[in-house]
Amino acid sequence: MKKTLSPMFAALTLAAAGVLPAQAQGVTGDANAGAGKIAMCIGCHGIQGYKSSFPEVYRVPKISGQNAKYITLVLEGYKKGDRKHPSMRGIAATLTEQDIADVAAYYEQNGQGQMAVALPAPAAANAQVAQLLQKGACVSCHGDNFSKPIDPGYPKIAGQYPDYLFASLKAYKDNANHTWGRSNPVMAGMAKQFSNAELKAMSDYIGSLDGELKTVPQSRFR
Repeated sequence: MKKTLSPMFAALTLAAAGVLPAQAQGVTGDANAGAGKIAMCIGCHGIQGYKSSFPEVYRVPKISGQNAKYITLVLEGYKKGDRKHPSMRGIAATLTEQDIADVAAYYEQNGQGQMAVALPAPAAANAQVAQLLQKGACVSCHGDNFSKPIDPGYPKIAGQYPDYLFASLKAYKDNANHTWGRSNPVMAGMAKQFSNAELKAMSDYIGSLDGELKTVPQSRFR
């Protein structure tokens, strides 16, 4: 699979550079401080296989081992309203820039040294899925095996729950929806090229791959 950006995708990337939220200048995340700020996170992200029921039923994402910069951008996106999930917006609204940086630092290193839950052996991408992934130029940002993003502001997605990936892609595709849409011109441009059936096929394949993401079980009581 070629790893170069298509002209359209490159143009979208450049356009997005000016609209993606930037990490606050001078704010450095402290993972130890973040450990004391995740009480509202562990009720969903600290339970293996926990499912959200809005806007549809899907497993909440694995975030331990995710890039801190990406987590920061996500929380800032919810706080600003670029991401519209009501529960996450409510949580992000309570966080300061320092809180966000600390929580992001915590989850980036959370579970280091622990094995991710073993996944079934991934099936080789069939010709149709390989063609879809190439059309979307997914590897151009998410990197080798979809686990080595070219910038820490992009997420690792290999091994992420397939149903969450599918729900996320539909949120980018329906980015204008006021309760679950996501405003990101790069991802919207990519997702809108595909039918929902095609997005699901891509999600199922990427989710079957080995990756660094995990859910680290934690008690609700801390």
